[in-house]
Amino acid sequence: MSNIGLIPEDPRHNRPPRPESSSQPRRRSESGRAQTSRREETPKRGGGAKVAAVFLALAVLLGGGALATYKIIQSRVGPDFAGPGSGEVMFEVHQGDTVAAIGQGLKAAGVVKSVDAFLLVAKADPDSNLIQVGFYQMKKQMAAQDALAVLLDPDNLIQTRVTVTEGARVRDVIATIVAKTDFKKREVRQALKDPSLGLPADAEGNPEGYLFPATYTVAPGMSALELVKQMVEQTKQVETELDIEAKAKELGLTTEQVLTVASILEYEANRSDDYPKVARVLYNRLDEPMRLQLDSTISYIFRKTNSGDVWTTSKMRESASPYNTYTHDGLPPGPIGSPGRETIEAALNPAKGPWLYFVPDYDHQTTLYTDSYSQHLKNVEKLKVYCQTHDEC
Repeated sequence: MSNIGLIPEDPRHNRPPRPESSSQPRRRSESGRAQTSRREETPKRGGGAKVAAVFLALAVLLGGGALATYKIIQSRVGPDFAGPGSGEVMFEVHQGDTVAAIGQGLKAAGVVKSVDAFLLVAKADPDSNLIQVGFYQMKKQMAAQDALAVLLDPDNLIQTRVTVTEGARVRDVIATIVAKTDFKKREVRQALKDPSLGLPADAEGNPEGYLFPATYTVAPGMSALELVKQMVEQTKQVETELDIEAKAKELGLTTEQVLTVASILEYEANRSDDYPKVARVLYNRLDEPMRLQLDSTISYIFRKTNSGDVWTTSKMRESASPYNTYTHDGLPPGPIGSPGRETIEAALNPAKGPWLYFVPDYDHQTTLYTDSYSQHLKNVEKLKVYCQTHDEC
């Protein structure tokens, strides 16, 4: 949602002087569903368990010769521990693990005696494809059947997940981490100030906008620093995948300015179709040049809990903060939240259009765009009338 031009004053009267060259880069003024591992169908073992059972019965009836043959069959099926096991092993099932990969991990950790023994019991249990990603407390030298039973019981899953939502601000991320983990607020704050966090130089030590929206697993023994490092690394990965640096240069922006635009989109629009259009409005205003006049940046200054509120007071808009886009030219000095992949892509690929203003049209579930200030005032008036009798705004 937007407050661009909601104040009945033509922002063109507040234009800063047009720069001598428009080719120069702009400068800044200041879930809920459980995951399961991916499994391939377990290769057929030729009914080894049934064959072994037959020979075991023969051993009872016929004596030593059949018993020796049973031992040969058992060795081909795969040796197994008798169990119940001892000690402690923290075992992790990774995203994408197949049953075979889980078996190999269990054998490497000393939990089961052989991969084949685990595969055999897993094949016999159709629920083996429901093993969830995460950590499990297990024992050394467990029977394969017992090991599988531990993995199939959701109550044995040791996991904590932290979800960073699109648009979340640093203070929101800290609050979520503290609520979902045993980390103290002080620990998380210190982690975010740690020089090894991995922030780019442009961030100037401010993690705002670099804690990527995603769900993160907090492994047993993980530190607060390791957790927030994952978030920063995920941002870097997305930057690489989208080739942000090169595309930002084509727009006359820096990488951080693209993240700043994307973070604004998280608050100024709420539909996929609107993200690239609102990005175009912002770029058109910067090119005019015109002040952005964004209430999302005012919300950021005053830490408003209702960040989607399009209305701010005249007193708030007088703030001297460099994030005040009513009184300062250009983009704010940095992101105002954590942008997701969709808004970053929209910031890199703005729609084509002459628009300078936009206002939400709640009545028709759309957004009104125009390059005419007089038309914009009419759209604003329509919004005000609607909001007098509806709760959306």
